[in-house]
Amino acid sequence: FQLQASGGGWVQPGGSLTLSCATSGFNLAHYAIGWFRQVPGKEREGVSCIRSDDGNTYHVDSVKGRFTISSDDAKNTVYLQMNNLKPEDTAVYYCAATYVVTGFGGCPIFKYEYDAWGQGTQVTVSS
Repeated sequence: FQLQASGGGWVQPGGSLTLSCATSGFNLAHYAIGWFRQVPGKEREGVSCIRSDDGNTYHVDSVKGRFTISSDDAKNTVYLQMNNLKPEDTAVYYCAATYVVTGFGGCPIFKYEYDAWGQGTQVTVSS
């Protein structure tokens, strides 16, 4: 299992970034991929999730309408398009994977539901 997050950086408020999670060693069709973020002193929180088996996606309320998660199964890569970024979006962003069974469950969004994690990529939103 390997997950490699990239695409972070510095952006001004209102700007956009696209994060990528390159995966290898497993078939995305059988896994959910989640994006999480963490700031120092706080718990890692779920942001978005996608399941390739049924196309289900989920975004937490704080990013709905601004973030979009998508998957390119041919490239084994999951993306997080982040628009209208706010200073409170500043965090280290992680991607993670967990096995799912088609027809069971929704899109996992809690960190305890995930088994494999990539390294983080820093996103900084400031003027």
